Amino acid sequence: MTDYYCVFGNPVKHSRSPLIHAEFAHQTQQTIEYTAQEAPIDGFAGAWQAFIEAGGRGANVTVPFKGDAFALCDTLSHRAARAGAVNTLMVGGNGRTYGDTTDGIGLVRDLAYHRVALAGKRILVVGAGGAVRGILEPLLAEQPSGVVVVNRTAAKAEQLARDFADLGSITGGSFDTVNGTFDVVINGTSASLSGDLPPLPDALFNTHAWAYDMMYGAESTVFLQWAGPRGAKLLDGLGMLVEQAAESFFLWRNVRPDTTFVREMLRQQLRFFT
Repeated sequence: MTDYYCVFGNPVKHSRSPLIHAEFAHQTQQTIEYTAQEAPIDGFAGAWQAFIEAGGRGANVTVPFKGDAFALCDTLSHRAARAGAVNTLMVGGNGRTYGDTTDGIGLVRDLAYHRVALAGKRILVVGAGGAVRGILEPLLAEQPSGVVVVNRTAAKAEQLARDFADLGSITGGSFDTVNGTFDVVINGTSASLSGDLPPLPDALFNTHAWAYDMMYGAESTVFLQWAGPRGAKLLDGLGMLVEQAAESFFLWRNVRPDTTFVREMLRQQLRFFT
């Protein structure tokens, strides 16, 4: 019997999730069908309900529906409640909707895959939107020496720091409050999509520091192009995409796929279409 899953977004045709989950299913011998579903901007709840009624078991949720998904859940994971957003939905045996977020764990596992140490390290996170809120709990769980969140609107970064202060050392402020150097700098803004660069100081990176952009593309993002000549080792968000998908797959199927082949496959596709 085939179980049905999908990714909801708008737009969503560009999504690589169907390809990723088809490979996970093949690898783990799971009988599923995974499709991309474009929900109306003002009709996500109805689209999810229609999917359930058609036999859907679970879904991934991408822009712009992570807040809508959060709002319709009957039960939330602890990390989703913290993040205020949901990217993974499941239908329980009682028909109730359970929501989780796997973005943060996807980031941390991607960093671990590349042997980027976080424990005891000083981390700078750029941005204070929903994407950043979703990664802070898993980051702080790695016990860095401190996390600094900076944003154009300082009040948003300061609020995030207050919201997560019980989990570890975290401060927030504006770009002009950045001081000292960092072991890991994570760009959690969407500035790379528009070719913009956050106003960061040149002397930002410790020796052997990493620069990580949560965005990815066939070419290096503007942020990574800036960070490379300043001495940082570079990573983009393609691995995060694969790792968050693997965590969703595990939640649905209770089997954890290996991500190595999928990472390599997607990277080759990006190079091919350059």
